[in-house]
Amino acid sequence: MSSDSAPAAVPGPASGTRQNIIDAVLRIIGQDGIAAVSNRRIAKEAEVSLGSITYHFATQHELLRESLLLFVAEETRHFTALADECPDDCLDIRQAAEVVALVAGGDGFDSRHIAPFELYVQAGRDERLRAAAAECFAAYDRLAARILTRLGLPDADRMAPAVVAVVFGQQLRRLATGAPMEDLVDALLVLTRRTGG
Repeated sequence: MSSDSAPAAVPGPASGTRQNIIDAVLRIIGQDGIAAVSNRRIAKEAEVSLGSITYHFATQHELLRESLLLFVAEETRHFTALADECPDDCLDIRQAAEVVALVAGGDGFDSRHIAPFELYVQAGRDERLRAAAAECFAAYDRLAARILTRLGLPDADRMAPAVVAVVFGQQLRRLATGAPMEDLVDALLVLTRRTGG
């Protein structure tokens, strides 16, 4: 487990059976919550044997932790690639906010993307998951700080957690109400302007 001061190691892509198991866990959690996760259901959903689940993951805690970390690692790689596609001279505050809003509120917000919210809530109940949740938010914060730095905003490291919180808050609101995230761009613009952007 990494310390608070050192960046967390970002897991690489899982392979084969392990990836199928993790994908199944995220789908199950997103559809029916953590209470619905059982080895039998995972095996059926992932189309693997019961024994392969315990071969790859010794405990349910390890399975939940690994699923959360791998999901965030994949999302971080995706967002980083998006940020890298745009040269420095084309990225301004409004464009960055629009890209974030598009990614945060895009059509891909399915049960697999709901699962991390369930896992973050579970981390509030199970302190063994808190370190993984902290690693996940640290990855989001680092990515936000990187984008804010490219935009030339002062105190990007200090501002990044607030930007991440706004995005997560808007996503949670969308989940709870079904309302589109139309005001995310405006919220991000207000936040960055108030901090000197």
